[in-house]
Amino acid sequence: MSAGKILIVGLGPGPDKWLTPEASAALAVATDVIGYIPYVDRLPARAGQTKHATDNRVEIDRARHALDLAQQGRVVAVVSGGDPGVFAMAAAVFEAVDAGSDADKATDIQVLPGISAMQAAAARLGAPLGHDFCAISLSDNLKPWDVIIRRLTAAAEGDFVIALYNPASKARPQPIHDAFTLLRSLKKSSTPVAFARAVGRPDERVVLTTLGEADPAVADMSTLVMIGSSETRFIDREGKEPWLYTPRHYGAMR
Repeated sequence: MSAGKILIVGLGPGPDKWLTPEASAALAVATDVIGYIPYVDRLPARAGQTKHATDNRVEIDRARHALDLAQQGRVVAVVSGGDPGVFAMAAAVFEAVDAGSDADKATDIQVLPGISAMQAAAARLGAPLGHDFCAISLSDNLKPWDVIIRRLTAAAEGDFVIALYNPASKARPQPIHDAFTLLRSLKKSSTPVAFARAVGRPDERVVLTTLGEADPAVADMSTLVMIGSSETRFIDREGKEPWLYTPRHYGAMR
């Protein structure tokens, strides 16, 4: 039996033009594609390739399935939206390997990067990540809410630009409201905020506002929320949406 492998592929935020050549080449040679239903559905059918689409919250099951197929000699593409190493399937695969057998640990696994939602949003907005920043997931499915509060507090007190992933869902409508209540107690109300939804896709929507005026209810699971540091600012442009950027030199706006 020929040796199989796992290719953990980042599909980017949506448009085909944001899929890297490396990722395209991996998808072309994969015998099997495993991933969350909306991501697998983005890929065209290929002769001889089997798709294994599953619902949300079964990441470890997907990873285990990929390992089993690879050990049968299959070339398995495990797909994620954005970058697979950012709150996505790369960690799930290695978690399964860590808890698995010697055969799992011997599996040929390659992680292929993709454009993250944070990068896509930043590019659309201007340059909000021009200085120190952090990314925090507001999902409390795999970590306690008090840990999220502690990390949000530390990020605000450290004056980082904050990119919020997984801000809200139908099952979790409240966390984004609680996060904004906390951040409003720690940061100036004039702090720039952007809600970047489905960047690069036909239903893209970008809302620019401030921490004091923001309506957290506009966020859903397709939204990347960007909250500025004390240095982040808008550049107004006549007749156009303003740019959002953070200067490279801390204290430049003081």
